[in-house]
Amino acid sequence: MSFNGAMSTAISGIRAQATALAHISDNIANSQTTAFKRTDTSFYDSVTLSGENFHLPGTTYAQPAYTNNVQGAINSSSVKTNMAINGNGFFVVSEAVGSLDNQPVLLNVDRYTRQGDFELDRNGYQVNSSNYYLQGVAIDVNTGNPVGDVPSPIKIERQFLNAKQTTSIDYEANLPAYPKTVNSQPTTPGSELLLAGTFANDPTTQTAGAANGFVQAGEESLFLDRSLAGGSITVYDDLGAPLQVQLRWAKIENAAGSAGIGGGDTWNLFYKTSDTATGVAAKWTNVGQDYVFANGQLAPAVNSTTVTGLTINGNNVGNVVLDHGTSNVTQFEDTRGSITVNALDQDGFASGSLLEVSVSNNGRIVGTYSNGKSVDLAEVTLVRFNDPNKLQKLDGGAFAATQSSGEALIGAGGSIVAAALEGSNVDIADEFSKLIITQQAYSANTRIVTTADEMYTEALNMKR
Repeated sequence: MSFNGAMSTAISGIRAQATALAHISDNIANSQTTAFKRTDTSFYDSVTLSGENFHLPGTTYAQPAYTNNVQGAINSSSVKTNMAINGNGFFVVSEAVGSLDNQPVLLNVDRYTRQGDFELDRNGYQVNSSNYYLQGVAIDVNTGNPVGDVPSPIKIERQFLNAKQTTSIDYEANLPAYPKTVNSQPTTPGSELLLAGTFANDPTTQTAGAANGFVQAGEESLFLDRSLAGGSITVYDDLGAPLQVQLRWAKIENAAGSAGIGGGDTWNLFYKTSDTATGVAAKWTNVGQDYVFANGQLAPAVNSTTVTGLTINGNNVGNVVLDHGTSNVTQFEDTRGSITVNALDQDGFASGSLLEVSVSNNGRIVGTYSNGKSVDLAEVTLVRFNDPNKLQKLDGGAFAATQSSGEALIGAGGSIVAAALEGSNVDIADEFSKLIITQQAYSANTRIVTTADEMYTEALNMKR
């Protein structure tokens, strides 16, 4: 190999180490940049000619070795719309290329990032500090399900949340084997029962109508003394007006037949129809369902029942389903002799204005409204790549798909961490170690150039 060849190889080494130095410089400069992915350096040799008995070195060159698939540390954030990805995956974002009528004009090409410092801008978009717009899928407020599956820029509209009429009440409870009502006397058989003969109407009749199935106003105290409180809940009519539903249980039959009929332990459920003292005949209305128990369980099972035309103080809520689930209304011994309510919830709400926006750990944008309701508004889209290290780096911690990386695939193995940010995956100590090695290698290559030059001079001096 000639002196010129040795110099050429050394100079290629100098260039390669300079490239490595540039990568190290970039890494150190971005050691505090959110979700920054460091660039390592891979060195490759190029052989001029090589055989069994000889070898002619060529040159070396440096290539970037990306670490897009290496996780950075996840740190908590005080901003509720910040998010981090724990595991593999990328946020889908849009790049702004201008504005029109104070609205952003977004490039119709998807970009990808792990920089999750998103916040709401004045237009309701989720934008990170590098001015990339987060994409996701809108959520149907009524069903809680995504609307379609094609992601688009998430925009939160600051509009009122429409009221939702109550259509279902989730109700789970345990009824005591022996109800300790005001009227019950353990020594008096049947005193714990709601006996039909006590009332002008028969409140145990399962058809609520003009003459039966309810307790009249003048008989309320008698009913209260022979029944147990079963909880209360606020429901909403079609305009979002709140109405209080009070529930009471009354046992109407024992297994031994002390009510005069025989059969299993039977209970009826009532709700308060009116809070007014006069003017309304029905004070407590039977929901219209026999709850018959055997060995503590309903027999037959009653997973749900519909209250037809539920009316409170003259306001008709409509048909409401009482959803008990499977075997969630029971009759087991209770030393207090009272009702134990295990669950009582409903699906209606009043209208409300948007107060704040946050992110949940299941990757959904959540709006909190003045009516106390938290509603999922959008679902953040995560994507993955077969080879994320072949993505093209862009400004602001963003990436573009390439032929080598493959197309973006919906869904990722990682999960979203709410109110958190991913840190840079740069290790300063490691970078300084590489800096020392690079500096020494650079100096060594310059020495080769100097040595080759001296040897070249000596060769020329042979002629003198």
